[in-house]
Order: sequence, then structure tokens, then C-alpha cells
Amino acid sequence: MNLQEGCRETSRICQLAPVISVLTVHDAGKANPLAKALVNGGLPVLEVTLRTPAALDAIRAMTKVKGSVVGAGTVLTPVDIREAKAAGATFGVSPGATERLLGAAEIEGFPIIPGSATATEAMRLLERGYTVQKFFPAEASGGASALKSLAAPLPQVKFCPTGGINMDNVGNYLALENTICVGGSWVAPDDFVSSGRWKEIEALARKAASLGG
Repeated sequence: MNLQEGCRETSRICQLAPVISVLTVHDAGKANPLAKALVNGGLPVLEVTLRTPAALDAIRAMTKVKGSVVGAGTVLTPVDIREAKAAGATFGVSPGATERLLGAAEIEGFPIIPGSATATEAMRLLERGYTVQKFFPAEASGGASALKSLAAPLPQVKFCPTGGINMDNVGNYLALENTICVGGSWVAPDDFVSSGRWKEIEALARKAASLGG
């Protein structure tokens, strides 16, 4: 998969649901029922952050859930890309972008959503060919108003804002023409996951999924 094909794939994935579930999994044993709850609630795109020792095993478990589209988040290095791909992740998400990271993703044919927080960063990624980017950290970088200001000068770029987004402010982002989807962890709170409250997570997912309609 070349870079152009990878960008088309990330665009396709981002349009599957209005919210990508951002998941920090501490117990891989809970990964399968967590994925089922989110997929059943209408959120098939699952981003497992590589922040815990259980992350790669969680990715492996989630890929077995019918209808899931599993990616790896907090991808920082070429090693992260290779390990995530080997675990079954079909895309990656990074808080930023470096030459080594982008180069590795391109060599591996691994679709990636690189992060940008300023016009300059977005322009550099666009110049390289990345038309789908992560706007991060969204709220700390000026929120929906800052993202809206990038739409006119950079109409070629669609963003997945992530960071500080919840049900109270998600509508502000999804209303923007340059938002393709958002990333959110509120759909699977840590206490819900740790206590196995799958029906409640499914309900949160269903509410988030309805935002796209």
C-alpha cells in the first residue's frame, strides 16, 4: 500500500463512525468484551493506545471481534509500527509526526493518521501527502474555534480532533467542515472497563454513534 492508498484508507476508516474509540487497555482479558460492546453500540473503529504492556495483546484480541477495525494509537517509533502491524492493527495514530515515523509507516505500507496542532505542521504533512491528520491536543490547542480557522487556508486537509473531547463539546467539532471524525476516550471510561460494565459502554457507544446522523 503506497502513501496515496494509505490516505484513502484512513479516510475510509474515519468515515465509518463519527467517533473513534480511544482505548487504554490495562487487562488484555477485557479487550474482547470491550470491543464487542463498542462495535455493538455502533463504533467499529477502535484505537488501542500503546501505553500499557497489555496493548498489543489487546489488539490481537480485538481483531477477532466481527466488525471491528482495530488500530494502534500513540504510535511513536518505527518499532511501534512494526509491532502494531504484526499484532493485527490495520492503521496507526500518532500525536505528532517525525521523519523516521512517517518513513517507517510508508515502508511498511501501514496507514497512519499523523498529528498536527498548527498550520505549519499541517502544511508540512500535506506537502508530504497526508490529507487526513489528527488535531492534537484539540482542546489545549484552541478547541473547535482553532480547528475551524484552519479550514479556509487548508481545505485539502480533514482532521480527527482528539484530546479533551467529550459529550459536552463533541458537537462543536463534528459541526466543522474539516472534521472527518473525532477521537474520544469517554465512550469507555476506565472504571466501566475495570468493572466489566459492558452494557453501559454499549449505551455510551450508541449515543456517540448517533452523533453522525
